[in-house]
Amino acid sequence: MQVLLSPQQLDLTIKRLCYQLLENDDNLSDVVFVGIQPRGVQFSNRIIDFISEISNSEKPSYGLLDITFYRDDIREELHIPKETTLTQSIEGKKVVLIDDVLYTGRTIRAALDALQDFGRPQKVMLCVLVNRRFNRELPIQPDFYGIAIDTTASQKVKVDNENNRVILY
Repeated sequence: MQVLLSPQQLDLTIKRLCYQLLENDDNLSDVVFVGIQPRGVQFSNRIIDFISEISNSEKPSYGLLDITFYRDDIREELHIPKETTLTQSIEGKKVVLIDDVLYTGRTIRAALDALQDFGRPQKVMLCVLVNRRFNRELPIQPDFYGIAIDTTASQKVKVDNENNRVILY
């Protein structure tokens, strides 16, 4: 096991990502932040909390998206659906999808399919904490990421929310 981000490094990385997101779009009224269920929730909550703290505007539009029924591996293992709390239309808005780890790209593909049920966004951007650069199965790349690492297929990356760190094993 190797610690990729210690608690202090993780906090700094999240703050840096928040500033990058704010630099990208100074008018948050046109932006909807969407955390991907289940693993992107903790990370997206932290992003939203810090953006709310540092921005002078109202709390950003934020919701959680369950992608269970949009996955292409539903037959391989049983997935229990979570609640989708994306209550606003994304029609004509800029959407920032937020997830913890980008690996094959299949979760993001499912999220893009699920988003279509809520309208047609003007633009979709992707923010991830960890960008695993190898073994991508789809041509999906993050617009914002905390760290980029090169891993083999046998390695696992876990965001350990209990201990506030990111580990590789």
